[in-house]
Amino acid sequence: MESFKYTYEQLLAENNELRFQLEEANDTIDAIRSGQVDALVVKGEEGHQLYTLKTADQTYRVFIEKMNEGAVTLNREGIILYSNSRFAAMVNEPLEKVIGIYFDTFIAEVSAGKYKEVIRDGWNNDCKGEILLSSQDGKLTPCLLSCTTLDLDEGTALSLILTDLTAQKETEWELKIKNDQLEEAQNIAERLNNELEDTVRERTADLLISREHFKLLANNIPQMTWTNLPGGEVNFYNQRWFDYTGRRYGETAGWGWQQIVHPDDLQKTMDVYLASLNSGKVFELENRYLRWDNTYRWHLNRAEPLRDDKGEILFWVGTATDIEEQKKQLDLKDEFIGIASHELRTPLTSLKGYLQLIAIYKKEEVPLMVKQYVEKAGVALNKLQRLVNDLLDVSKIHAGRLEYAMSEVNLRDLVASTLENANHLYPEFDFINRSERNFFIAGNAGRLEQVLVNFINNSVKYSTDNRKIIVETRNVDGKIRVSVTDFGIGLSAGQIEHIFERFYRVEDKKFMASGLGMGLYISAEIINNHHGNIGVKSELGEGATFYFELPLLEK
Repeated sequence: MESFKYTYEQLLAENNELRFQLEEANDTIDAIRSGQVDALVVKGEEGHQLYTLKTADQTYRVFIEKMNEGAVTLNREGIILYSNSRFAAMVNEPLEKVIGIYFDTFIAEVSAGKYKEVIRDGWNNDCKGEILLSSQDGKLTPCLLSCTTLDLDEGTALSLILTDLTAQKETEWELKIKNDQLEEAQNIAERLNNELEDTVRERTADLLISREHFKLLANNIPQMTWTNLPGGEVNFYNQRWFDYTGRRYGETAGWGWQQIVHPDDLQKTMDVYLASLNSGKVFELENRYLRWDNTYRWHLNRAEPLRDDKGEILFWVGTATDIEEQKKQLDLKDEFIGIASHELRTPLTSLKGYLQLIAIYKKEEVPLMVKQYVEKAGVALNKLQRLVNDLLDVSKIHAGRLEYAMSEVNLRDLVASTLENANHLYPEFDFINRSERNFFIAGNAGRLEQVLVNFINNSVKYSTDNRKIIVETRNVDGKIRVSVTDFGIGLSAGQIEHIFERFYRVEDKKFMASGLGMGLYISAEIINNHHGNIGVKSELGEGATFYFELPLLEK
């Protein structure tokens, strides 16, 4: 075969032609890629093929490039004719590597079927479908694929818009989780509500039973019984109340009970009742209630609060016990005590006079033993005289005849003279006077000295080991407090509650003391009539401090 030979000039000319064509092709490609030319060049089975857009312009291309969605154009074979930079970023590939390859390269295997269905329908009608894009590094991106046809010079192409659904899917997933949690919470709430309804039904049944038991109990006790709300309104009376008062519920409900209380007792009843409501402490008081036959009878009232788990008062339960007969017996006893005290004072005075005469007898020598007996008889007589005086004071208190001639009293002088006598009576005790300032009050010096002597006698009586007693006078918030402190056996909380009651005596198995238990009761009445306060501070085994407070006299 004869070889065909080219001359140098021919080869040079052909080389220049090829170089020109190459440069022209490169310029075309660069122009297309940079957007200077509205055309696409794609290499296919039949070589390179040029595609142009009929309506494309520079504004459209810039708009496509700025979209948040991926934009892709496919031919009939599914080759990417055009892609914006957003789609290249979605599949994590450079833009130049995306154009010219098959689009299904970036479809996840799980979405292959859905993709084919959407693409098939897209050539005929606009359609949408959700698929998963798969990048080269294996990342899956959920997308909404929208298809529409696009007319090019070389024929119809398929335009794809891919919207990233990652944020939406995360929101849907979170919403699903929240919905699941909400559904679970609703199920739990429904279950708890059912359990609560069951519990309420059970508690209601228990409450009805308890209420019937309470009414049965309340209606079969001899006392009148009531319940009142935390604010004080009475919301229940037992049958005894209606039998006694002869009134209907509506007449005495709420605060209507006040019309049943004796007018002389109403103010004191209201004061004590309101004080208990405010403090939450037990309500206890004696007063007179009007009976159905228009007569008044004495009753002992006592009410205690019922509290919930948090300590809040739910309601009060009170009783009123008829003590009319006890009052009459007590009045008879007080009358007897008054008469007996008066009758005893005369022979006691005479006996004391005879003993004094014997003690000063000078005509002839009295045997020493007789003098000792006379001295002991005098001590016993003084004790008996103090007891009689106390009994007489009690009868005067109840008769309202205890005398109080008021005048200006210097408490420093009063304490000094009282301690001077105490040192003579109890030389074995160490009395410490801490009343050095002048404090003037309006009062009865004799009665106040009686109170102070009662305090000292009480301290001496219950102090066996430590025999130090301190008497102090000081200003406490504008009132003058006189206190007597000992270091004896002390008092328990229960004893403190009753220490100023009539005939109350401290009971101690290891310690016995004489007396009728009226000294502190009389002292309390004296201080009350001086418009003062009386009290005690003590702990068992730690001694006690008895005190009274009186208003300072303004000069």
